Amino acid sequence: QVQLEESGGGSVQAGGSLRLSCVASGDTSRIGSMGWLRQAPGKEREGVAFIDSDDGTTKYAGSVKGRFTISRDNGKNTWYLQMNDLKPEDTAMYYCTAGEGYYADYENPKLMMDYWGKGTLVTISS
Repeated sequence: QVQLEESGGGSVQAGGSLRLSCVASGDTSRIGSMGWLRQAPGKEREGVAFIDSDDGTTKYAGSVKGRFTISRDNGKNTWYLQMNDLKPEDTAMYYCTAGEGYYADYENPKLMMDYWGKGTLVTISS
């Protein structure tokens, strides 16, 4: 089994930045791809960004492309989401996620994930 724990959420003004971190523990050799999901109140959970642990292939939601960057440190079993130029519509609970295969180039990697963290809240004020 794999356990995931996020950190780095908080409240910032529009235009600001935050960096989220996710640390994996347990049987981390199972992890092939990592990512971030988010869910705003009253909305469906959506995939934000994904990265494959082997070759670094990435995939971003259109709404965050150019503003968010996903990266990973395989040696630390950690991945990050650098969020710049934040907007009020980025307000959501952010969840880290991981899959046992390499899914970053799939049409919808969110559907292939096997593990999820408990979430960290990001609030952006205008």
